[in-house]
Order: sequence, then structure tokens, then C-alpha cells
Amino acid sequence: MSQERWQQSLQDAVTSADQLAEYFDFDPRPLMAVTAQYPMRITPYYLGLIEQVGDPIWKQCVPDLRELVADGLDDPLAEEAHSPVPAVIHRYPDRVIFYVSGSCASYCRFCTRKRKVGCADMAPSFRELREGIDYIAAHPQVRDVIFSGGDPLLLPDPVLQDLLARVYAIPHVEIIRIGTRVPVTLPERITNRLCAMLKKFPPLYLNTHFNHPRELTPQATEACGRLVDAGIVLGNQTVLLRGVNDQPEIISELFRGLLKMRVRPYYLHQMDLTRGTGHFRTSVKDGLKIMYSLRGPVSGLASPHYVIDLPGGKGKVPLLPQYVKRQGDILLIRTADGSEVEYPDLPS
Repeated sequence: MSQERWQQSLQDAVTSADQLAEYFDFDPRPLMAVTAQYPMRITPYYLGLIEQVGDPIWKQCVPDLRELVADGLDDPLAEEAHSPVPAVIHRYPDRVIFYVSGSCASYCRFCTRKRKVGCADMAPSFRELREGIDYIAAHPQVRDVIFSGGDPLLLPDPVLQDLLARVYAIPHVEIIRIGTRVPVTLPERITNRLCAMLKKFPPLYLNTHFNHPRELTPQATEACGRLVDAGIVLGNQTVLLRGVNDQPEIISELFRGLLKMRVRPYYLHQMDLTRGTGHFRTSVKDGLKIMYSLRGPVSGLASPHYVIDLPGGKGKVPLLPQYVKRQGDILLIRTADGSEVEYPDLPS
């Protein structure tokens, strides 16, 4: 079988600091220590979105010496402790993460799985994938299976179809979700053939990962459109990143643009406490300000849940701005313009 265009793009990706220095004026030598520990891969498409050194696209995909700072945790969400078999993470009673791929089209510098993604010996084996499917089949409380990685859509179509079909055939599995960033970093992967295959497994939900308005390109729009036209429900999980998108006007532009692309903003994530990512962290106060700025000026469809995924595998908890104060049976409710309105409540 001839190689598809997206597979050629992966082969042409930038994977070393020296290669990157052919495109931009910077000293690549300090970054070599980082890439020795945390791999780099930038697809030609995503590389083309970088306008200058240090811009919001650069920061997401180019290594930084601060990644070697010993802050945070290797496994901040205690995924290893919640893995009954290597390819399954079971933190919630009714749903599991199915770890099906160890590689991504481009490696995000803030990835919560920096400890393993991109490392050759961390990719799940065929045996581990079969053990994962057996585990899901043996646990009837599992209704929701989330294909994750790495990026599941880097698997060849026949391999991905086989895994989807095996999970889809389990009677108690009601929905399948796929977490992927290829609409952002490798939109040519979203082929008509892939969409026709995914269409066979309804209801199928796909959450992607746009973080900045400059990622909302015509190519990304076309890729998302193909998926939606195939009946796949698209959501987006944005990570709040210092120096990338931690301003209300950037987030509002991003979320409005996603709605135009038929992608529903689903989560705004507070940064996980992952080792080597502290320079991306923002305060929760800043995140709450951004969420408050969305209410009113931006459609409610563009207001996701702002969440912290708690350390130790305790799960996601939503964070909300404070809109309500109580005075006896009267609620003082703050509006989008900052004024307060009295609302009579029933006695509790």
C-alpha cells in the first residue's frame, strides 16, 4: 500500500534542534539537553504556523530549558496507580482511558504524560492492547471508553478500526470517545477514508485540543468539517497556558472561532502539576477571571467547564466564578456587567 500524505508529513517532521535552526534564527545547542529527555516532533504544517521565535505556537511545540527544572510530578494524576493493566487507566467507576498509542504528530511541551509519550519503549504492545480490551469486557460497569495516548489517530486505519470494533462489540460499552490533536497539528490525517471508518461506530465523540486562535486555520476547519459531516460530535479541551492564551480576549476569540467550526468548547483545563511544565502554569484566580469575562459577551455555547484535574487521581473538579452572595432569603447575584441584582429565594 502506498504511503498516505499524512504519513509522509510525519516522516518530514522536525525532530531535532539543529533541524529547527534551519528555519529560525536561534542557538539550538541549549535545547539538545531537553530533547535528549523529552522528544521533539513538529509537523511541517504546524511548523508553518510559527511566525517568530517565542510566539504562542513556538512555545507549545519547541523545547525549553525550563522543562529540566525538577518541579511537579512525573505522574501528576496517578495514572500508573490506577492502571489495573498497562493499557487501561480506571479512575472513575463507569469509564476508562484506553491507552492505545505512544506517539503524537507533534509533542506538546506541557503534556501531562511527558514521562512516556514519544518514548519507544512506552508504546503499548499488541498483548497489552488485548489485555486492555479483555479488562473492559470483564467490567460491566464500564460504559464509556476513551481512546487516548499519545494520539490514537496516528494508528493506521486498519489497526484503529480493529480496536474500535472490538471495544464497540462489548455489550455494556455505550459510547466511545477519542482524544486527538491531529486536527490541530496534522489536519491532513483527517481523510475521507478515516471519517468513513469512524462513522461505523456511533455514538462516537471526538475531543480535540486547540489552544490558540492562530490554530483555527482553513485546513483545521476543513478537517473538523469532515468529522462533523460523518456524524462525529466534536468537543475541544483547551489548556490554560501562561504566555500562550492566558488573556480573556485570546480565549474568547478561540472559543467563538471553535463554534464557527462546529467544535464545542468542552473543558478549559488548569495546568496539571507535571514535572517540567511549571513555566506554563497560571493562577486559578486568572482562570476564574477569564471564565467571568466570557459570561455575557460570549455565547453560552462558548463557555466550557473550567476544571482542575486533581493530583493523585482524584478526578476533575469544576471551578466557577462567584456570582451569588446570600443575605437571609435574598440572593445578590452578580451580572455580566458587574452589577448586583436581588433575587428572592425560598427558605432552605
